[in-house]
Amino acid sequence: MLPRNDPDRIHVAFDDHRLVSNAGLLLPGTLAHHLGLGELVDRHVDLGDAPGRANAGDKLLTLVASALAGGDCIDDTDALRTGRTGVAIGCVVKAPSTLGTFLRSFRWGHVRQLDRVSRETLVRAWSAGAGPGCGPLTIDLDSTICETYGLAKEGAQRHNYAGQRGYHPLLAIAAGTGDVLMARLRQGRSNTARGAAHFLAETVSRVRYAGATGQLTVRADSGFYTHAIVAACRKAKVRFSITVRQHQSLRNIIEAMSEEEWAPIPYWMEGAADVAETTYTPFQNEPDAVPVRLIVRRVKPTPGSQLALFANYSYHAFITDREGDTRDLEADHRRHAEIENAIRDLKYGVGLNHLPSGRFPANAAWLAVQIMAHNLTPLDHTHRSGRATGNHQDPSATLLLPGRTTHPQGPVPHPASPQRLALAKPVQQCPGSIARLAPPLLMALVPSAALPNRLADSRQVGP
Repeated sequence: MLPRNDPDRIHVAFDDHRLVSNAGLLLPGTLAHHLGLGELVDRHVDLGDAPGRANAGDKLLTLVASALAGGDCIDDTDALRTGRTGVAIGCVVKAPSTLGTFLRSFRWGHVRQLDRVSRETLVRAWSAGAGPGCGPLTIDLDSTICETYGLAKEGAQRHNYAGQRGYHPLLAIAAGTGDVLMARLRQGRSNTARGAAHFLAETVSRVRYAGATGQLTVRADSGFYTHAIVAACRKAKVRFSITVRQHQSLRNIIEAMSEEEWAPIPYWMEGAADVAETTYTPFQNEPDAVPVRLIVRRVKPTPGSQLALFANYSYHAFITDREGDTRDLEADHRRHAEIENAIRDLKYGVGLNHLPSGRFPANAAWLAVQIMAHNLTPLDHTHRSGRATGNHQDPSATLLLPGRTTHPQGPVPHPASPQRLALAKPVQQCPGSIARLAPPLLMALVPSAALPNRLADSRQVGP
């Protein structure tokens, strides 16, 4: 008789060579094989004489599959060693101890080799039709705090500006889809903009190399309001939309605007917000300083807001060199907040809420693994926090970059349509495809009729 009041005494287990414990891994496993992810790792990742150097492709695919199945630490990979899960992900599933040795074998140069892998993977995906092509693309730039609790983690021993121990990675994310174009781990005490200009330049180089030939636009918050970022945008011929750090002289310019210059805009409270525009020269002490558009939104006090004494509005300003209607550009800049959804999905959709090693390069490699898993996840962009199996929101929908739609008023992007997308079949059928076929048994498990054609629609969205 089963105990009624002590469920901890109940243990259910199974192990059969015909069973797959995480069937949701079939689609991302198929996609990873068609993109040749394991082969790219074997080709570009060389750990030298390190103990974990052998079979790097299988080890990385095991870590990616574990992240998709809900694992957020190395030991969680042991759940993949049941039944025929290795067939679903197309590799030999490695033991947690082996994977720990693999991650600890990384040095910073090896992490940069993983950057090369993700760069080539992006090229293959976009060559199959998943990228923007000659259409415009908006890149959201941001950083996040990945809190840790160990006292000896390299690069995270001291408290950061938020009073937490942890790391402070940089992220570049495709607007409207949440797909991560590039990521880089930094020490926890790093300033928000530290290394961001070089990171941005490398991101632009990456998307150009992958085939994005249209206009690029960078959106960022006030943490990236620096001359170096603006200079990097201009050098790369990228448009920018960056929130301004407000100081007294700028506040005086804003408050000097006449009432006639303000125009109402749609807002969640009726009549609560207006927008105005003027010309402003940021970083006036720099030799290349030029005037740009300063667009300001003012918001009346809302329930729960806190303003200074005698203040009538809160002001939110950004600089931009883009063309277009003031209200459209302001609404588009506000959409930069959608990057928080992608950050949430990285932390709770895969395993970035936990960085398992005491060594900084191992954690940087772990970050690269989570980015690959995130970009392979077959999830709808509006509910991307699901995983390949159970206990999460939605295990059903999109991969990488979906189709794009054109806004009737011009350069204002909207999220891509939530159509069901899959790259496996188009990559396989792409003329001159550089991808390799998945194993016959894997393809037998995933009939081609079950894979919706994600790339048939090549619609585009404004910058």
